[in-house]
Amino acid sequence: MADNLRALFSSNDPSAFDVAEAFTDRQYQWALVAAALEEHLRRTSAPGFDVEDLEAPRTNLIMFHGVGGAGKSTLLRKIEAALTAAEHRPDQWGAPTWTQRLLPIRIDLARSASTGSDFERVILTIRLALAGALGRTLPSFDVALRHYWEHVHPGEPLDEYVRRTGLAGRFAKMLPQQLQAGVGEVAAALELPGLVGSAAGQLTSALVTALRERQERAQALAGATRTAALLEATPAGSAVLLPALAWDLSRLPVKKALTPVVLLDTFEDTGDRHRDFERLLQRLVWLMPQTFFVIGGRSRLQWADAALHGQLDWTGPAAWPGLTTSSPAAPRPRPATRGGRQHLIGDLSPEDCETHLARRLTLDGQPLIGADIRAAITARSHGLSLHLDLAVSRFLEIHRTGRTPTPADFDCTFPALLARTLSDLTPDERHLLRSVSLLDAFDLDLATRTAGLAQQAPARRLVERPLVTENPYALWPYHLHRAIRSAVREDDHSDDRWTPADWHQAATRALAALGEQWTKAAALAPSRMLLVACLRQGLRLARDHHLSGLGWIIDAAFVYTDDSVWEPLTLPTPTEEAPDTPADAAAELLTAIARRQHEHRQQTADRLTAVLAAGLLPAALTEMALYYRAKAHKDLSQNDAARAGMQQVADTGGRLAPKARRGLANLARLAGDFPTALAAVPTLGWQGRHHRVLGDIHWSHANTVQAIDAFEAGRTEAEQHGAPGERAMTQVRLALAVSFADPDRADDELALAHQLLDGLDQLSNTLLAQVVALIKDAGTDDALTDRAQGLHADIDNAGLPYLIRFLELGLAFHHAVRGEDQNLAATIDRLRELTATGDFAYFTDIAHFMAGLPLPGPTTTRWIDGPDGVRARWQHLVHTRRTHTGRIHP
Repeated sequence: MADNLRALFSSNDPSAFDVAEAFTDRQYQWALVAAALEEHLRRTSAPGFDVEDLEAPRTNLIMFHGVGGAGKSTLLRKIEAALTAAEHRPDQWGAPTWTQRLLPIRIDLARSASTGSDFERVILTIRLALAGALGRTLPSFDVALRHYWEHVHPGEPLDEYVRRTGLAGRFAKMLPQQLQAGVGEVAAALELPGLVGSAAGQLTSALVTALRERQERAQALAGATRTAALLEATPAGSAVLLPALAWDLSRLPVKKALTPVVLLDTFEDTGDRHRDFERLLQRLVWLMPQTFFVIGGRSRLQWADAALHGQLDWTGPAAWPGLTTSSPAAPRPRPATRGGRQHLIGDLSPEDCETHLARRLTLDGQPLIGADIRAAITARSHGLSLHLDLAVSRFLEIHRTGRTPTPADFDCTFPALLARTLSDLTPDERHLLRSVSLLDAFDLDLATRTAGLAQQAPARRLVERPLVTENPYALWPYHLHRAIRSAVREDDHSDDRWTPADWHQAATRALAALGEQWTKAAALAPSRMLLVACLRQGLRLARDHHLSGLGWIIDAAFVYTDDSVWEPLTLPTPTEEAPDTPADAAAELLTAIARRQHEHRQQTADRLTAVLAAGLLPAALTEMALYYRAKAHKDLSQNDAARAGMQQVADTGGRLAPKARRGLANLARLAGDFPTALAAVPTLGWQGRHHRVLGDIHWSHANTVQAIDAFEAGRTEAEQHGAPGERAMTQVRLALAVSFADPDRADDELALAHQLLDGLDQLSNTLLAQVVALIKDAGTDDALTDRAQGLHADIDNAGLPYLIRFLELGLAFHHAVRGEDQNLAATIDRLRELTATGDFAYFTDIAHFMAGLPLPGPTTTRWIDGPDGVRARWQHLVHTRRTHTGRIHP
């Protein structure tokens, strides 16, 4: 209302435009619920639906999760109201398409936790709602509930329990009467007059036995086949109640039929170490398949996670196909009727922000705020409704002056937003708020050390406030709302705002705290996730605040590059300017190294050359830049430059000298100088990846067994050192060696290679694995040449021309096996052109060996055991593949 008054008092002509309340009604979330519910009703009304099918996957739910205060409870209350009566449904939501009768039942699980009650409260809440909606007995459930109650609560009347737990309401008195009537109804149907009308209506073993023995009569009434077995097997287990209730609902007369929609709010309050309450609620969903559930909680449901097997009754994606993914908070154009059933509730989506701004101020029915300005406000708000309201006020202030507002007017934060944020914070909390605004994410320790405080109590209080959101599964669970973080960082108005020196000191403390976290973790149990996260935050802090001395970042950089995993290190708000501090140079160095998996190698070489030319890197990182530039030159087949770079690094004797010596050995091999490469192997050790170098030498000589042994030893050594990147790299080469000799085994080795490569972002090895797949299919796949052309384009785009040699060698093998002399000659010509510089010239020799052709002239290759043995072994591999393909008989 205050905003409406501000708008009305901003103009001498209040009729010039219309001011309206523009509450955003979560239309997208309602559309998700409506679509899922419509699908559910269609499925449960189909002829083949069986309420007693306890094996079919379950899709009878939808989950909304998000941080505290995101509006989940409000959403569930509005959904409950909309399903109760059409007049409570916002106009924007639209009318549903179903005609079936629904019974919404909202249960606040936080109340269950606060009162100390349990699953019984949930069951009784549902039964009480049904009592009022149906006004009749549910025989199977009522028998089961009475039997359960007499075993679990002997001597305690059910109506007294209902009053004591706060469940009493207008339907509470109906429940005991309906239960007794239900028992009498079953007893009469089973011709047990001794139980009919008994004072207590007690269930005896005679009734349970009769349910089993008199199946034909009882089946129509109470689903006796399963109910009796459950009553006998688990008289004290509440799960017996659920299939009984599901059965009763399925047997309702047409005029009474309804579908319960159970809304479980505050689901996070069910969590404990053993998941006992959650297990019971999962049973509720599973054993009542015709009931639809809308669940709200802070965390996504993990039921589709097979790792929870044993903690919950049904786990895995087969059981819960809709829970395997979680949709982002931003809406999609139109919710699909199938697919994901987990949805993040966060701030207002861009579409909702747009709707809010378009409806807030109108002129002749059209939005007063233009589309370009609405887009600018939305982008700056990060979905924070307060930012939207302040932006509307700013629009009115500018409009009142007679000037037409522009998008640039809203590329700002609002002092009022920060003032409201800071108004109820203590001085320590205000100091903490500014400190953690330096961090993308944080935990209590990181926040406390960044603020330079001695106790964590202020941090604990701060993270409990709604301006801090929590993701309990994240490495650092807390982060500031992005709009508030921007307002804090850009604060020029607060009385206690920080000076540049204050920000610099806090950034220094934050950088040190990050380094200490990583150093301690690395000494105990190295964590790749923590390493990358610390590097991302640390590099940004050092760069943005021009911190002197890189300290732990240098060690972390070597650990990051050593394992060849290459998670992206692209920093937020990257600078486009040339680096002018050591931190700038280090950030550019690591970004260039990581990005080379997604860029042409020439671009990588150019970026590293620029970093080196700036002269800002410390000596250790200068060595790193030289080494990876040499690797880029090798990938580009610029081997003279690669040798010069590798030699320079090897001569320094620094951390990367062993790898540089390996690079020189590989370059000797590429030049066909196998004796020199072999002589270097004993000097390389693990750091120089000696087994991988040896394996590359052996497979080139068609010594398949020796190559496999070397690669397997390298893979084992990588596993022992906890180096998944090297393990994957070695496995790809093992598959390469096997692919020429044993295509059946190559299938398995390739499958393992792809498994190990998953998530490592090793583009060159991923492409090499695709080449290996071609070699494996050589001689058998008529479309192999077409496949090679597509792969050739991918390799070109990646800037990895050395892989073209492998691709052409695979094609030579294919044509040699098939006896396609003309195609083979063309392939050899291409290979000769590709290896004209002398590097990989031995591939041309191998292509001649495969086909039994004489070399056209002297060769530069120095084979370890002479060319005749190599020729014979490659011809044998071709002969074996011809036998395998049936072209010749053994």
